[in-house]
Amino acid sequence: MYAKRIFDLLVVVLSLPLWLPLLAVIAILVRIKLGQPVFFRQPRPGLNERIFKLVKFRTMTDARDTNGVPLPDAKRLTRFGKGLRSTSLDELPELLNVLRGEMSLVGPRPLLTKYLPRYSPVQRRRHLVQPGITGWAQINGRNTLSWDEKFAWDVRYVDERSLWLDIRILVATVRSVMLRRDISAPGQATMSEFEGEAHLPDKK
Repeated sequence: MYAKRIFDLLVVVLSLPLWLPLLAVIAILVRIKLGQPVFFRQPRPGLNERIFKLVKFRTMTDARDTNGVPLPDAKRLTRFGKGLRSTSLDELPELLNVLRGEMSLVGPRPLLTKYLPRYSPVQRRRHLVQPGITGWAQINGRNTLSWDEKFAWDVRYVDERSLWLDIRILVATVRSVMLRRDISAPGQATMSEFEGEAHLPDKK
């Protein structure tokens, strides 16, 4: 765990001259094209299910229906926002979460807090490590995976994690981002909501 934290800090700090100016430019573009707020902040469960505020670039409008209810994600996602997501640049502010020790570069993606009661005991094991900006699921199908497939990759990472595995995943992530693969599930802005264990194929 200590070596992983040192590795994360070294990578983030040494690459700061690259990503900090880019972060500033994208923040200005988001402000111009989408207005305020520039950043999207949302509570997510981290290590041992401790809640922290995930920080990303905003990619959606605040469009609502006649009753004041926000429109579905796919309808609020702008062309500019799609561009940020397809290049994963909307995730860039999560490096601040890494610096604060709330996330790691590699680990299971932090999901919505409302999913916590829906996990099976095996699925909950994904919270035995820090969440990551990227992970094994992200380089093996990302949002085109089913939920049970995604959780299987997350739990496998928990069982087999190592510094060498993190390096392999980071290298594969760069390749995946460059190819812009597996950004969204069919018909979704990202992927469908996780309904719980009862909706998974392996439910007894």
